[in-house]
Amino acid sequence: SLQPPKAKPPEESDPPAAKRAPIFYGSLEEKERERLAKGEAGLLGKEGMKAALEAGNINISSGEWGPPWPLFPLGNGTLPNLSGNRLTRDMRRCWDGQLRALGGIQRHSTGTAAWRGRALPLHIPNPPGCIPMPPAPSGCYQQTWYHEGPRSLKTARLWLANYSLPRAAKRLEEARLLKEIPEATRTSQRQELHKSLRSLNNFCSQIGDDRPLSYCHFSPNSKLLATACWSGLCKLWSVPDCNLVHTLRGHSTNVGAVVFHPKATVSLDKKDVSLASCAADGSVKLWNLESDEPMADIEGHSMRVARVMWHPSGRFLGTTCYDHSWRLWDLEAQEEILHQEGHSKGVYDIAFHTDGSLAGTGSAGRAGWGVSPRVWDLRQRKCIYTIPAHQNLVTGVRFEPNHGNFLLTGAYDNTAKIWTHPGWSPLKTLAGHEGKVMGLDISLDGQLIATCSYDRTFKLWTAE
Repeated sequence: SLQPPKAKPPEESDPPAAKRAPIFYGSLEEKERERLAKGEAGLLGKEGMKAALEAGNINISSGEWGPPWPLFPLGNGTLPNLSGNRLTRDMRRCWDGQLRALGGIQRHSTGTAAWRGRALPLHIPNPPGCIPMPPAPSGCYQQTWYHEGPRSLKTARLWLANYSLPRAAKRLEEARLLKEIPEATRTSQRQELHKSLRSLNNFCSQIGDDRPLSYCHFSPNSKLLATACWSGLCKLWSVPDCNLVHTLRGHSTNVGAVVFHPKATVSLDKKDVSLASCAADGSVKLWNLESDEPMADIEGHSMRVARVMWHPSGRFLGTTCYDHSWRLWDLEAQEEILHQEGHSKGVYDIAFHTDGSLAGTGSAGRAGWGVSPRVWDLRQRKCIYTIPAHQNLVTGVRFEPNHGNFLLTGAYDNTAKIWTHPGWSPLKTLAGHEGKVMGLDISLDGQLIATCSYDRTFKLWTAE
């Protein structure tokens, strides 16, 4: 049988009920005076009070006030999250009126957390006639606190300082020497570079797998290209002829990234650890150039690992995870030395400064994605330019690795684009993929650009 639809309980997002005009029935003062003039006991006298107590209409407490809800460790003047009951709705409506009275504050979000967060910084007293706020238990105020890190972290930081400071000094000296070159010479060199970049064309296209390719990375000697795939495979390709060299089998789900060790193919032996990869199941694996199977697994992640990146020294490995944190691993000590939190969403990408002194991380989610890459000045700690680059989500950005002379961006609009630096003017659009550009890289010798796509192919681009 058909049943009439049940009335839905009021939600927290429902607008407050319209207030009705109060109805006044007059005062009892005159009648009370008449009773007292006749010598009768007034309703407000002792006999009336006694009668009301016996009838249960007046309750006298023991002197200890207890709130009608459990105490929560929220600071004074905030509300517990008691969503879905009448008490909370009444409290919210009452406090909404008080908030609006303070500077015309308006509610633009109906979520309980957003509303509570708006009341939190005000610390206003309980509005008259409203349900009182629960007092904060002692010891629940927010404080900055520290805990002692492992000794291995201190050792690593001292090692990193000794590694990065000489390289920073060398980088600054090279910048001074570059500044001494006449402006006309530098302008001529920049124009030649721009002319070369405008002539970039696709000279090699290869089907990398039967599933989308998610990442690509050049080897330090620019003679190999590693690709990661959603099939769980990582593959090594010869450059520039794009022939398959190795297939690395070990992951059982989508591979997020595969990256070469900074010294692989240059000074490391083929038996040494030369690559690292990560996958959606939280696995991180290390590989050499001789075997198709992983040399070791790095355990500790319980959620998706989006990216891995080697520190320029090759001693440390950074991993980013969707548990809102990133980690630093010391492969010589074979342990995790840093588990860094601070993001409000899953951490998607990581990069290290060339001298090894800085690490940058980026988080995913709507707040972390966009169609316009931003250029940041780390000294001023602010965005200095926003590039109106793409028509869909940007998936990667890369500076030219040697001198940062240009910027490469890729996006879900199936293209990669090259931009001048300085100036951020468009130089070239690399079009040819039939699906989203998922990854991109620039070879260390500056001669090749690689892009990989959701269309299962990777392409190599070079100047004519």
